[in-house]
Amino acid sequence: MAVDREHMLRSAAALLTRKSTATMDEVAKGAGISRATLHRHFAGREALVRALEELGIAECEAALDAARLDEGPASDAVRRFLREIQPSAGLLAFLYGENHLWEGEQQNEGWIRLDNRIGAVFLRGQRSGEFRIDLTPVWLTEALYGLIASGAWATLDGRVAARDFPTMIAELLLGGALRREEP
Repeated sequence: MAVDREHMLRSAAALLTRKSTATMDEVAKGAGISRATLHRHFAGREALVRALEELGIAECEAALDAARLDEGPASDAVRRFLREIQPSAGLLAFLYGENHLWEGEQQNEGWIRLDNRIGAVFLRGQRSGEFRIDLTPVWLTEALYGLIASGAWATLDGRVAARDFPTMIAELLLGGALRREEP
């Protein structure tokens, strides 16, 4: 019987999103396969996490593409991105907590591409006068990631309704990022 790598990754993502400390045995069981089969595809947890990282980056890039970041006001682009990324938010929350992904020279170039694309939206909003200029695009990008992760965890725990995810994040982030007229 052929084992679908995509199924294994999606099953692992679903489990690790809910339980980040799950063992490889638990991941295999969740995917309905043996541990040996899982290890044939992923030599260990590090290899599995790196494969999940690739999946997360790909899903984030797809969400950015679908959000049409260059269309309309920057705040609308951010709102569209949040709607598009919501199905992958749990995976991103898991990856956000994997500190070793962000350290040293082994950091995946995909994260830099994502940072640049998201940062460009914030920069565009600043240049158009829509967003505050005292908050850097880098900081706004990091804040967005943190809010996506927090929103995913709150949704998974049932403390926040899934339908409220994009609105709550957008309103908190953009309410703090929007430029206010001086009195």
